[in-house]
Amino acid sequence: MFKNHLLIALRQLRKNRGYSFINIFGLATGMAIALVIGIWTIGEYSIDKSYPDHGRIVEIMQAQRPNGAAPGSPITYLGTTVSSALKPYLQKGYNDIFTETAMFTWPGDGLLVNGDKSISRQGSWAEHTFPIIFGYHFLSGNAESLRDPSTALISRSTAIALFGSENAVGKIFKYNNKVPFTVGGVYADQPESSSFHDVDFFIPITHQWMNWLTTNTDFENHSCRIFARLAGNTTAGQATARIKDICTPFVKHSIENYTVLPFEDLYLHYDWDSGGINEGRIGFVRLIGIIGVFVLLLACINFMNLSTARSEQRAREVGIRKTLGSLREQLIGQFLGESILVALLAFVFAIVLAALSLPWFSSLSGKPMTMPWNSPSFWAVSMIFTIITGLLAGSYPAFYLSGFRPVKVLKGAFKAGRGAGTPRKVLVVAQFSISLALIIGTITIFRQIRFAKDRPVGYDRASLINVPINTDSLDRHYEALRSALLNTGVVANMASSSTIMTSFSQNNWLVWEGMQEEQKNISFRDIWVSADFGPTVGWTVLQGRDFSRAYGTDSSSAIVNEEGARILGFKDPIGKKVKHWGKSFTIIGVTKNMVVNNPYDKVQPAIFLGEGGHNVQIIRIKPGTPVRTALARIESVYKKFNPASPFLYYFNDENYERKFITETHIGNLASVFAGLAILISCLGLFGLASFVAEQRTKEIGVRKVLGARVVNLWALLSGDFLKLVMLSCFVSMPLTYFFMSRWLQNYTLHTSLSLWIFVAAGAGILSITLATVSYQALKAALMNPVKSLRTE
Repeated sequence: MFKNHLLIALRQLRKNRGYSFINIFGLATGMAIALVIGIWTIGEYSIDKSYPDHGRIVEIMQAQRPNGAAPGSPITYLGTTVSSALKPYLQKGYNDIFTETAMFTWPGDGLLVNGDKSISRQGSWAEHTFPIIFGYHFLSGNAESLRDPSTALISRSTAIALFGSENAVGKIFKYNNKVPFTVGGVYADQPESSSFHDVDFFIPITHQWMNWLTTNTDFENHSCRIFARLAGNTTAGQATARIKDICTPFVKHSIENYTVLPFEDLYLHYDWDSGGINEGRIGFVRLIGIIGVFVLLLACINFMNLSTARSEQRAREVGIRKTLGSLREQLIGQFLGESILVALLAFVFAIVLAALSLPWFSSLSGKPMTMPWNSPSFWAVSMIFTIITGLLAGSYPAFYLSGFRPVKVLKGAFKAGRGAGTPRKVLVVAQFSISLALIIGTITIFRQIRFAKDRPVGYDRASLINVPINTDSLDRHYEALRSALLNTGVVANMASSSTIMTSFSQNNWLVWEGMQEEQKNISFRDIWVSADFGPTVGWTVLQGRDFSRAYGTDSSSAIVNEEGARILGFKDPIGKKVKHWGKSFTIIGVTKNMVVNNPYDKVQPAIFLGEGGHNVQIIRIKPGTPVRTALARIESVYKKFNPASPFLYYFNDENYERKFITETHIGNLASVFAGLAILISCLGLFGLASFVAEQRTKEIGVRKVLGARVVNLWALLSGDFLKLVMLSCFVSMPLTYFFMSRWLQNYTLHTSLSLWIFVAAGAGILSITLATVSYQALKAALMNPVKSLRTE
């Protein structure tokens, strides 16, 4: 019986090659997209879940609200950077909720030197408990060695790069070519699914260089991150309730308390730009997941549409088989088996398509992806879904056709009811509603990216490079280095700063005369700069003057941006004094607002100070100079002044572009999937148009004999489909407007949903529909009526 059903199914596929191809290829494409999106989504959800006991690892975060806010009012900012003053409190009375706690500074580039060998790697100051909490696997040595202020931990790849072998315990390197550390442990490189996969060394936070952090008692000095492992059955909520008010008595500028959050949730749910939970990357993951479901649904709709359409032509076959003794159960089994066979063939092609396209999708999404060949759950879920798809698509012919009375069918008295085509029309409307929503959504995403990219940044981004100050020789010989660079003929200007131009990460409170109570809650981004900073970055001074080498007093001077001047509230801020960490600075100028942090957010108040530590040197290359030539000459100068370090630099433009990388990746994926969704929809439409033209062949012949022109017949066959697509526009556009409006509300500054987007998308869908069905319509309309009338 099974063999007989299989042979019949294969004959049907071979007999209707065109429809079989459309069915299998369309479903395979949808399945392949679903597989790729599924692999990407699983990869996103797996971030920070590779650590042993990852469900117990938490991060203690700083929750802030303005002074005067009512109890229980919403948190205005939730930050990962907290005060190190908290650590002694945690060690005293909270061992029942935390088994270990660890302070950790934000990772940064460091120079590791072993004799003549030097490499630049990203590392962090940390307590010995950090690798213990995160379950680092040590190849040699151990985490406990980090208790020693002169001992460091390095990754396997760093050990090989620096010492030529992973057996590096006991060997010595110099950090930033200045402080010697002995390797106390070599740990296995962290996987890509770890947020710390690029942290290649840890140096002890107990070192004397970090005394300012470990001896800090000021709860308003936020300078580190604190991680912990929960004890026993303690939940993050219970831990929050215990520690949330520790800092409250010690802060005055705002209402602050602590929140304990599962670390594994932060990647998806925390917004690193603006601070907040449930506003992060999870929205993009859900968006792509929804697109994957929609595209797969489109493929299934095609499959069901064409399967049900073609099934009516097999009514005579059903009548003959019933006459010869076939039971209804046997017919149901045959039709369902044929449908499952098509679904299985589509799944095989989908696996091939997914495997071949995965490297390209990896590049497009910026995430490495591989096929889970060895995952039993992957194969189990895939097979279950494939069989369910086959059963759904085959259910109509199985239960509808198997119920025909053979006498009526064989006498030719069977005719499909007036409502037989209604399900197919509903499916077509659903199909193009989804396609239209994907098109509008993709356009909106790219418009939002363009909106932020076109936003004036307030300075000249072009031809700026950032060179990290990784040894003290760069600071000590700054003037000589600057002169040498200017003499190369390729450098227009140079300055030093405490931070790069694409990330003003530090902020503090200011004090000034006439300060209002509500102004005490507002912190300013503070940046220490050299006198040449303004001319180098190309900012615009709106009031007062720029920093100048001609004024020896500029070490006690400051410049604020427009937003900072507005917050200060002075009618004329020039000459006014502000206090920063107890030192008085005189405002000498107001500069135009500059977009440096989140390009989708409002500009924050900032103050530029003429005195302080510098971490980066900013160089402007002369306009028109070839970049390769400029870099070669600049590198030769740095090699003279900083011979122990490789020449490290970062283009300002590239750093700024990275701020759009998530939205760009999502937009690229959405555009590809939208295009494939339209392709799948058009395949189904092409198949249905062919079927309808075939069904109405005799009618077309009669009409031509009676004088109908080709254009009339074309309009007759195309009109029904165009009506369905127009209906899909009316269904899809209001829903898409609602959901995309809500998505845009996630951004403080966002583009608008213009009417032209919907008009253009609707016109595009109608044009594509017309082009798809016109081929079959014209083919049928041009057929010789003699042949048309002989078809039955």
